Amino acid sequence: MRNPVTFVVGVVILLIFVSISFLFQVRQNEVAFLTTFGKASEEAIKPGLHLKAPWPIQQVHRFDARVHNFEGKFEETQTQDGRNLMVLVYVGWRVSEPQKFNRSFPGGEDDAKRSLESLVRSAKNATVGLHPFSHFINTDPAQLKFDAIEKEMLAQIDGTAKEKFGMEVKFLGIKRLGFPESVTQKVFERMKEERQRLVKQFEGEGEREATKIRSAADRERNELLAKAEAEATKLRGEAEAEAAKAYKTLEQNPELAVFLQKLASMEQVSKERATLILDQNTPPFDLLRGTNSIVRPAGKK
Repeated sequence: MRNPVTFVVGVVILLIFVSISFLFQVRQNEVAFLTTFGKASEEAIKPGLHLKAPWPIQQVHRFDARVHNFEGKFEETQTQDGRNLMVLVYVGWRVSEPQKFNRSFPGGEDDAKRSLESLVRSAKNATVGLHPFSHFINTDPAQLKFDAIEKEMLAQIDGTAKEKFGMEVKFLGIKRLGFPESVTQKVFERMKEERQRLVKQFEGEGEREATKIRSAADRERNELLAKAEAEATKLRGEAEAEAAKAYKTLEQNPELAVFLQKLASMEQVSKERATLILDQNTPPFDLLRGTNSIVRPAGKK
């Protein structure tokens, strides 16, 4: 009679052998395909558990389906207007067609990166050559065209990568810009000149605005002075008219004029605190005849 333990162990080993030989799993972050006697299947295999014939009849080929980052080289290229510019481009890519990718790159991802580097260099040189230097370096943000340039590069790379290599380029961007050492100083000088031009422009605008403000203030001051002068002239005229009436009245009565003049003189003399010894026959004190000779200040008894 067979040993039950041996039987169970044999069954387990058989199941393991069957699972290894006839079953395989594709994870969510993987993309895979089968080859039958070396011939690749037409469709990629979806994530999950699947059946297959044992090797060497069928073989599973798996690839990482996540996005891979790649950077090109920081190399010199030339703009449309003949300026030399250093550009570094980065891309994110993934395997979209595993059969085509496997045929194109038997060496795996290292081969893929070398081919992608060539694609990036060609697209970068072609696209940069279609744009002037001002689309990359400019003090006016409205003149910069980074988004458009990146989209143009992506369109060139993505189509070729899909068609030839089974790779999908998910994103592309310009990571770094620079200048060859021979032209760096010239660029800085041009940027400085541009800044100085803007400074002079702003100073000129400020001076024009200040002149407008000063002109408005002078105009307002002159208007106020003119109004004040007109009002003063009007008041002087009214005063002169009143004085003319008074003079006319005094001309008709000279004795009244003399009397008023004497009263005014008496008022001026009696303003200060003093004791006066007077000759009553001397004007204007002749008005005091018949009163005491000692005159006290006004308001004193």
